[in-house]
Amino acid sequence: MGFYISKDKNKLDVTAIHRAISEESYWGRGRSVGEVQTTIENSLCFGLFNEINEQIGFARLVTDYVFFGYIMDVIILDKNYKGMGLGKKLISHLLKDEVIKNLKTLALKTKDAHQLYERYGFTKIGDSALWMSIDKQNLL
Repeated sequence: MGFYISKDKNKLDVTAIHRAISEESYWGRGRSVGEVQTTIENSLCFGLFNEINEQIGFARLVTDYVFFGYIMDVIILDKNYKGMGLGKKLISHLLKDEVIKNLKTLALKTKDAHQLYERYGFTKIGDSALWMSIDKQNLL
């Protein structure tokens, strides 16, 4: 099967994203369609699609485009595609994006995917059970 990733927000299936985040995720239960739409409008978004253009994954980044980015809502939308390494494909692609790879600090919160993100250089922040980051900024 062929998969591709696009940043074209017009391709995103807001209904599928909303359903997955508000019904299946632990972090976004109860979000309204309007809230999901607003987060998409105000974020750098990545859609993962199969060969027939069905959206099967999603991730977004809130950023200032120079110093800081916060990765959010990384999710495979269709359970038939879970366990195939597509979440890794999405994260790998996201981290190679021209905007993201040049950011000084990337952060995220996760309850259950620490090992996944550690593969990409993220480390826990202090004593937090949730927060992780990649920090390339030298503070003098």
